[in-house]
Amino acid sequence: MTTLENPPTANLGVARLRKEDAHLVTGKTRWTDNIRVPGMLHASFVRSPMAHARVVSVDVSAAKEQPGVVAVYTGADLQQYWESGLPCAWPVTENMRTPLHLPLATDEVRYVGDAVAVVVATDRYLAADAVEYVDVEYDPLPVVTDMEAALAEGADLADTTLDSNECFVWPLENGDVDAAFDGAAHVVTRRFIQQRLLPTAIEPRAVVAAPPADQRQYTVWSATQVPHILRLMLALTCGVPEHELRVVAPDVGGGFGSKLNVYAEEAVCLVLARLLDRAVKWTETRSENYQATIHGRDQIQDLSLALDEDGRIRGLKVDLKADMGAYLQLVTPGIPLLGAFMYNAIYKMDALSFRCTGVFTNKTPTDAYRGAGRPEATFAIERLIDEAAVELGMDPMALRERNWIQHEEFPYETIAGLTYDSGNYEAATARAKELFGYDELRAEQARRRESGDQVQLGIGISTYTEMCGLAPSRVLGSLSFGAGGWETASVRMLPSGKVEVITGTSPHGQGHVTSWSQIAADALGIPYEDIEVHHGDTAVSHRGLDTYGSRSLVVGGYAVRVACDKVVAKAKRIAAHLLEASEDDLEFDAGTFSVRGSPDVSTSLQDLALAVFTSHDYPEGIEPSLDADATVDPENFSYPHGTHLAAVEVDTETGSVHLRDYVAVDDVGKVVNPQIVEGQVHGGLAQGIAQALFEEAIHDDEGNLVTGTLVDYYVPSAADLPTFRTDRTETPATTNPLGVKGVGEAGAIASTPAVMNAVIDALRPLGVKEVPMPASPQNVWQAIRAARDGGGGGGGAGASTGTTEGGAA
Repeated sequence: MTTLENPPTANLGVARLRKEDAHLVTGKTRWTDNIRVPGMLHASFVRSPMAHARVVSVDVSAAKEQPGVVAVYTGADLQQYWESGLPCAWPVTENMRTPLHLPLATDEVRYVGDAVAVVVATDRYLAADAVEYVDVEYDPLPVVTDMEAALAEGADLADTTLDSNECFVWPLENGDVDAAFDGAAHVVTRRFIQQRLLPTAIEPRAVVAAPPADQRQYTVWSATQVPHILRLMLALTCGVPEHELRVVAPDVGGGFGSKLNVYAEEAVCLVLARLLDRAVKWTETRSENYQATIHGRDQIQDLSLALDEDGRIRGLKVDLKADMGAYLQLVTPGIPLLGAFMYNAIYKMDALSFRCTGVFTNKTPTDAYRGAGRPEATFAIERLIDEAAVELGMDPMALRERNWIQHEEFPYETIAGLTYDSGNYEAATARAKELFGYDELRAEQARRRESGDQVQLGIGISTYTEMCGLAPSRVLGSLSFGAGGWETASVRMLPSGKVEVITGTSPHGQGHVTSWSQIAADALGIPYEDIEVHHGDTAVSHRGLDTYGSRSLVVGGYAVRVACDKVVAKAKRIAAHLLEASEDDLEFDAGTFSVRGSPDVSTSLQDLALAVFTSHDYPEGIEPSLDADATVDPENFSYPHGTHLAAVEVDTETGSVHLRDYVAVDDVGKVVNPQIVEGQVHGGLAQGIAQALFEEAIHDDEGNLVTGTLVDYYVPSAADLPTFRTDRTETPATTNPLGVKGVGEAGAIASTPAVMNAVIDALRPLGVKEVPMPASPQNVWQAIRAARDGGGGGGGAGASTGTTEGGAA
């Protein structure tokens, strides 16, 4: 457990109390829903109850007569105000099919929750009541919910404006795949299903759009992860000049990728503010959140792993089908491709073949959800390694050790074409096994199996790495991503010696204000308490690429450090002038410039700030300012890694799974604040374990979300999870001066395969080869029953199938 400290001098690596927490825990937050603007109106949306239908007519006359209603608009009414449809910024192939996605549907609805009209009233509840009086006539169309059926010849179309349900096909192949498989002693083939998930941020989405008052700018407050991107995309979609638009992300209650988007409601509220010349607010209900906010995962993974007789991996084939849903949101098609480069994980191999097919269905669009493509890839390869170990009669840890990249081999260019800069998988694994008591648990497992215990013990392993810190821009450009990977920061030295840091990242729970203060305090030698961090407002932070993909510290924090270094460099010239010394003779330590050999001849950076403000005496030829800006574009991704171990107890009579113990040893490079790192790991673990054991978004054949409330969709509480035991090893990143790596998604990436490997490990003596996620009591019991009937388990919609070829397997 981390000990919290607030010492006067220590900065990096210290568990500082978070600056953000005081106002969060005392109810002084400013959520978007808390914002009040004089004369503000409220919007409520009319949403389709059908997954696929033609819109025959929309009669709003009765709704207009309801108390408090100011206006009602249909999709046809607002169509003239859109400069374009909602944006997709990641056209992954030149021939990718991209359906027009208007903020309000006009002729056709394509999923349950697709909005067709909006009611504006003086009160939120009056607006919601009036929605019931909008009469929409629909003509039902065939509904497409199954990806494989959608790709079949002659399949019904999820969108009648398209000629196919295939969105794109994207391949990646390196090495001689045929040779790798033709010469293999063993080929292990499996199918895994990544169920659809609902992100469930604690704060649903909300937006307030206000027309200009004394200023020329429209202001949009939004519970978003991406205020800078949102500003640009709203300008392009709604035709508001970018310089006349200000976007503010106030306090934001989580996102997990679900708020990394440009949503219909944001665009509609901005247009309504223009039309009505009054502020308009919309706040999402939880039911709307589950219908109209993006979903995550939803993939079918077919994999084959080729191995030599001794267990050395030769090659890997991946055939992936990814459900796009009904439309392409901001980065929908690129999400599964982020995983393309991670299927090889930490393992050496000679060949890799990856093929992804994007598929349209009549379901809510998918997009980034914590990990975004990397959890799916890690799950598949870590499950497949366990399956291969069984076929080869090896301990699953021994098979991993035989194939992973050794620490002395870094930097290492992988078969996927990435260069891992640093890592030590041996150290992380050794520490995890020590904490876990790996050998002792294996012995206990053997005893339970021999005794025929009703409750079997399973041990699961996940040795993962991930690519995060989405940059550099050149690589993103090569993948056709619509933006760069750079980030900005500004450091302002105030006359009193205090400091303002302005960052282009936009936190929603990550602790940027604390961490950036620690980075600046360390670089400038100025007290942590004297530093303020500003973010999330495009009028204050005018440039930035925001927060997602575990990029904030490794790109945004890097920019803060570079800007601080520029401040020190500028101050050094002025200090040399005032101290009547050569710059080469000056030393800078703990915020003070001193003359080498004469430590009493010195001046502090904070004193220099006042000297520059007065400007009574400064060198000719330089501007009287210590302020500095920095824009950085890292040369490589960040590659955190680690070893996670799970122990589960499975009741073979009821199917109940109890997660008994969980150990996570992660390597995230240098650590700025251990408390924040632990919080990020714990949160990620909860979400990854939730996918393994609890969560699943289910649609019926008519496209209705039957898990559309928290009654039906099981989000675990603290009572459902064990006390996590965490630790860290440290191999600093070589691609940024802080030596840091991303951490925000690590827990979610590593934990799902660790838990599922443990569940299946517990059930192998019963002949169970697979359990569909989530491993609920029902799914586990059905898998046990199927195995007893000779089917090998894994029945049901989320089933995995497998074959093994070659050698003695």
